[in-house]
Amino acid sequence: MNKIRCAVLGLGRLGYHHAKNMATQVQGAQLVSVIDPMPGRAEQVARELGVEKWSTDPNHAFEDPNIDAVIIVTPTSTHAEMIAKAAEHKKQVFVEKPLTQTLEEAEYIIKIIKENGIICQVGFMRRFDPAYAEAKRRIDAGDIGKPIYFKGITRDAGSPPAEFIKHSGGIFLDCSIHDYDIARYLMGAEITSVSAHGRILKNPFMEEFNDVDQGLTYVQFDSGAAGDIEASRNALYGHDIRTEIIGTEGSLFIGTLRNQNVTLLSTQGSTYEIVPDFQTRFKDAYVLELVHFIECVQNKVQPAVTEVDAKINMEIALRATESFLSGKTLNVEKVQV
Repeated sequence: MNKIRCAVLGLGRLGYHHAKNMATQVQGAQLVSVIDPMPGRAEQVARELGVEKWSTDPNHAFEDPNIDAVIIVTPTSTHAEMIAKAAEHKKQVFVEKPLTQTLEEAEYIIKIIKENGIICQVGFMRRFDPAYAEAKRRIDAGDIGKPIYFKGITRDAGSPPAEFIKHSGGIFLDCSIHDYDIARYLMGAEITSVSAHGRILKNPFMEEFNDVDQGLTYVQFDSGAAGDIEASRNALYGHDIRTEIIGTEGSLFIGTLRNQNVTLLSTQGSTYEIVPDFQTRFKDAYVLELVHFIECVQNKVQPAVTEVDAKINMEIALRATESFLSGKTLNVEKVQV
C-alpha cells in the first residue's frame, strides 16, 4: 500500500513531536513537508529530519498536489481557516485539540468536512494510550459490571506562561477537555450536566484572564452515572494523569506517577522517578494516534475520534467554563450534526 504523503503545519513543542514521529515512527506515512511561520524554524526541522520541503506559508501544503494529508498543530485561533483550506484542497486532516475556538466555527467546519468528503481526526491521544485502550476493552467485556462513577485527575507540573494562558480558553477547555473525552469513551455514555468550580491557589496573574490554576468539574451522564474531574497547574512534582472507574462489580485504576518501574531504597528512604511531562507520559499514544490516522486514510474509514467528538468535548468544556463563572449547574445540550 502506498505511503500517505504528509505535511506538518506548526513546529512548536507538540508540532515538532508529531513531525519527528511522522518521520521516524509511523511506517505508513512519508513526511514530505514541514511548515512554520517563524523564520528559520521549518528549514531547521527539515534538515534535522531529512524532509524534502519546508516553508513559512501553509498554502504551499494545501496547494501541493503531492501532499495527501496535513497535520495541523497551529494556534487554535487558526484551526478553522486551516481545516477549511485543507478540505477545499481535498487534503485529509489530523488536527490537534480543540477543533476550533467557538462552537459556531465547529459547526461550519463539520459542514465543510462533510461537503468535501475528507477524513478528520482530532488529537485526543488518551484514547490511543495502551493503558486506556486496555481499560476500555475490560469495561466493554463487563469485567467491572456497569460503570457508575468516573474519577479523572490531570495535574500539570506548573503553569504555562501568561501569554499561553491568555489564549488557552481557560483550564476547562485547555486541560479538562481531555478528561471529558476519555470519560465519554470509557463510560460509554454522554455527559448531560456540569458543575464546575475553581480557585487561584498559586498563580495570581491568572486573575487577569478569568482563569484558575485549580479546577474541579462534577459531571452526570445519560446512563445515570456520575463523576468528578480535577485539573491542576500546581503539581510541581511532575505530570500526574490518573483515572478511576468504579463499576457495579469492580473498579479500574489507570495511570501511575512512575516514569520507570524502579524504586531506590537507601538510608534516606525510598524514591522513584516521576513522569516529567506529557510527551513522556503519552509517548506511545502520540505515535499510535498518528498510525491510526494513516490507516484510516489508507482504508477510507472514519477515525475513532472525529470532528463530531471534538465538538461534543468542546461543548462540555465551554459549559463547564460558563458554570464556573456563573456558579450554576448547567445542562449540556446534545450536539446536533
